[in-house]
Amino acid sequence: MESIVPSSKDFRTVLCAAAMLAIAVVSRGQNIGQSQINKSSERIVFFTGRVTLDDGSVPTERVLIQRVCDGRTAFEAWTDEKGQFGFKVSGNGSASSAGDATQAGARPADVNKAINLSSTQYSMPITSALRNCELEAVHPGFRSERVSMAIKSTMDDARVGTIILHPLSRASVLTISATTLEAPSNARKAYEKGLAAIREQKWNAAEGELEKAVRVYPRFAIAWYELGRVRQNRNNLAGAVDAWKEAVKSDPKYIKPYESLTVLADRKGEWAESEKYSRSWIQLDPEDFPGAYLYNAVANARLNKREDAEHAAREGLRIDKDRRISRLNYVLGLILLEKNEYQESAQCFRAYLELTPNAGDAAVVRQQLLKLEQATAVPVH
Repeated sequence: MESIVPSSKDFRTVLCAAAMLAIAVVSRGQNIGQSQINKSSERIVFFTGRVTLDDGSVPTERVLIQRVCDGRTAFEAWTDEKGQFGFKVSGNGSASSAGDATQAGARPADVNKAINLSSTQYSMPITSALRNCELEAVHPGFRSERVSMAIKSTMDDARVGTIILHPLSRASVLTISATTLEAPSNARKAYEKGLAAIREQKWNAAEGELEKAVRVYPRFAIAWYELGRVRQNRNNLAGAVDAWKEAVKSDPKYIKPYESLTVLADRKGEWAESEKYSRSWIQLDPEDFPGAYLYNAVANARLNKREDAEHAAREGLRIDKDRRISRLNYVLGLILLEKNEYQESAQCFRAYLELTPNAGDAAVVRQQLLKLEQATAVPVH
């Protein structure tokens, strides 16, 4: 779950700029000529809203907001740490993100007044441009409700309300740590700064901010997880493992650190550790992560636990409906080969080659398959 969130203007700055523009328009008098009306760049509507999960909580990660008009989509903004967003749309219907809506829903009264004074009830291109447009949130593992952007005039209230995200699976819920909602504001600010530094690949700054976040709030599981990723990027693998273990300790139901601990243990050949963490990963969600079964099968095979290895491989293939983890076939084929079950082993090798004919080890697998077919061929009399 890692999109690059582009940097953007502060929401308050945009609102203040709009207020100054509004006051300038008003100071020229209430009689606005037709030529001025046609200057659509002076007609701005600010859309604000909020994103929550269906249980009312705020997503722990920033969420992309996009506009959908007659099937066409366009980026509008990112939510802030409170789940709020804001952006402006000019008279021709084009948008300009207001960025992190740190003050969304809390505009000063004078700014509201100034913006309203700059509005007009004349028919504007913006009203027709947004007639068939809706806003939706985009977040991996979630389905978004949509809200309408239709307005009758630029005097209409452009607060779209709340966009609700519904999880597509149990896996979506497990990738969010409940401890994030309890983090104090100074810990969350340090965490956000850490994420910003990660996006800019400023690893020293990122590590410092994330360490500050977990120092202020030791149960900040997602901050521990991100700290582990930063340390891994800096080749501090021991430090990464320590951070991920703290994430597990802080929130045992947060699934991401189990995956990271499993993968790193596999790469290091620490089979007992890989088996332990992949087993915990599977226990948390046995139906959504076929990759967890692959790591568990490999670890058990390396530990000479063939029955456990075979069971893991078969379970992984069972839930891999889209056949995305092709290597499960190869691993099961090797396990069956050790058990002298040549016919099914050959079937597994064929399935692997069918799914990934250009795999790096495809030539080796073809040789193994050829030997199997020759060994099991029925002699002709």
